[in-house]
Amino acid sequence: MRIAVFGGSFDPIHREHVRYVRAAIQSLSADRVIVVPSYHAPHKGFGAVASGEDRLEMCRVALRGVPQAEVSGAELQRGGVSYTYLTCRAIAAQYPDAERFFLVGADMLEDFFTWKNPQEILSYVQLAVCGREEALPPELLRRFERTFGVSAVVVPMVGAAVSSTRVRVEIAFGKRPAELDEGVLDYIKEHKLYSHPAILPALSLEKEARREHSFRVACMACERARSLHIPEQKALLAAALHDCGKYVPLDSPLLKGFALPDGVPAPVVHEYSGAYLAETAFGVTDEEVLEAIRCHTSGKRGMSTLDKLIFLADLLEEGRSFPGVDRLRELFWRDLDVCFAESLREQIEYLERGGTPVYPPTKEAYLWQKEQLKAKNYN
Repeated sequence: MRIAVFGGSFDPIHREHVRYVRAAIQSLSADRVIVVPSYHAPHKGFGAVASGEDRLEMCRVALRGVPQAEVSGAELQRGGVSYTYLTCRAIAAQYPDAERFFLVGADMLEDFFTWKNPQEILSYVQLAVCGREEALPPELLRRFERTFGVSAVVVPMVGAAVSSTRVRVEIAFGKRPAELDEGVLDYIKEHKLYSHPAILPALSLEKEARREHSFRVACMACERARSLHIPEQKALLAAALHDCGKYVPLDSPLLKGFALPDGVPAPVVHEYSGAYLAETAFGVTDEEVLEAIRCHTSGKRGMSTLDKLIFLADLLEEGRSFPGVDRLRELFWRDLDVCFAESLREQIEYLERGGTPVYPPTKEAYLWQKEQLKAKNYN
C-alpha cells in the first residue's frame, strides 16, 4: 500500500490543494492521501482564522469527489503546535508496512531545512514535492539531497501560486474567489467565515474605485500582518474601513455628534470621520482598529505596529504609482519601521517642495520614528 500525507492550514482549502492531491494519486500511485488540517502550524503565529472543525469540514466538501482522499482530524485532536514529525511518526505506526510520502510545495521544501526534527521526518516518509508557478529549482533539490542523503520525489505538477490570505480578503469584500470550489464557498457563506458585519456596509459608502483601493490595501496589510504578529482580523478590519469616511460629508446624519479637531487639513479629515463612523455606524469596538483608521493618512507620534501597517499599505498598495514606490515596497516587506520613516521623510519633502504646510502630527511621527530607529542603532 502507498500512503501520502498532506498537511496544512487549509484556511480555506482551495482548488490547487485538490489538484495536488489528484496529481499525487496519479504520479505516486497512492492508494490513499490523508489530508491533515493543522491545529497550530509552527510558522503561523496566530494560527488559523477559521476553526479546526470548519477547516475539517471544508476539506471534506472539497475532496468529496476524490475517493482516495481521507480527511483526518488527528492534529486538531492532538492540539498544541502541529509538528510534522509527530504526525509522520503516528502515520508510520498506523501503517508500518506501507510506502509513505509526505506532500509539500516548493515553498515548503525551501523551509524544510528549518523544520523541527527533519531527519526524523525522513525516517518515516519520503518527501514528495511539486512546483509552484514554475518548475522546481534543480539546485534546491540538490541541496536537499546533500543535506539529508536522500532524494525528494518530484510530483510532475506545476501549481499556481494561490494566496489563502488573498482568498480570505476576497470573501470579506464580497468577491467570488475563482480558486474556491462552489461547495466550499457555500459552506463559508452559510457559516459566515472570513467576514465581519461592518465591512460590506462600510464599503457601500465608497465609490467603486475606492472600494478596489481598500481591497488592495487589505490584501497588502493582511499578507504582512502575520510576520508582524498582528492578528489578521485586526488588519483586515482596519484596512477595509480606513476610507469609509472619504465620501461622507460632515453634515451627514451619519456624522451627527462628530467633532473634528482644530486645524485638520482637508485631505486628512476622512481619517477622523472614518474612525467615528467605524465606531458609531458600524459597531467597531476595537480601539486598536479605530486608532489605526484615525491616523492612517497623517501618522502621529507613538504609532503602534498596526497603525504603521495600515498607513503604509494605504500608501504603497499595488495600485499606487509614484517615484520611489518600488524601493519603499521592498522596505515594507523587509523592515516596517525603516519603511515608515522613509515614507514620512519623502512625504514631508514632497509637501515642502510644493509649498504645502505639513500637518504637525505627520512631522511629529517622522521625528518620533527617527528617535526610535536611532535608539535601535539604525543609521
